[in-house]
Amino acid sequence: MSTRSAPDSAAAAAAIINKHGVRSTPARVAVLAALLAAHEALTHHDVEERLKRGHDIDRVTLYRVLEWLVEQGFAHKLAGEDRVRRFSASGRVARGGAQGSGHAHAHFECVECGRVVCLDEARMPTIPVPHGFRRREVEVTVKGCCDRCSR
Repeated sequence: MSTRSAPDSAAAAAAIINKHGVRSTPARVAVLAALLAAHEALTHHDVEERLKRGHDIDRVTLYRVLEWLVEQGFAHKLAGEDRVRRFSASGRVARGGAQGSGHAHAHFECVECGRVVCLDEARMPTIPVPHGFRRREVEVTVKGCCDRCSR
């Protein structure tokens, strides 16, 4: 989970993208900054709403940028029980480290509101795969009621 402010997130997003030698665009920086500033995984609509304040990015561009961030390992996506895709800055990226190569951390999904929060501190088990197979990602989801819904 990130606690960066919006200006800090924009600077961090630009630095992360540039550090890895891939093409930086205003849209890519803005979307990654929104994910870095978030305290939970965001839907496409959530990102769009956050970007309405100061950025002119159309829906198609937003979808493409989110997919690009996932492909580059800067973000990951997951679908909740409600089948809505949510995006979050990859854990190592959010903490200023290297790009992820698939994410390996747990998530908490609220069964009431659908909120998804990364559990970066949870230790992930190493799960062996058959010989010749290549693991891309491991998904562990803890389900329950979030702090907002359990009040």
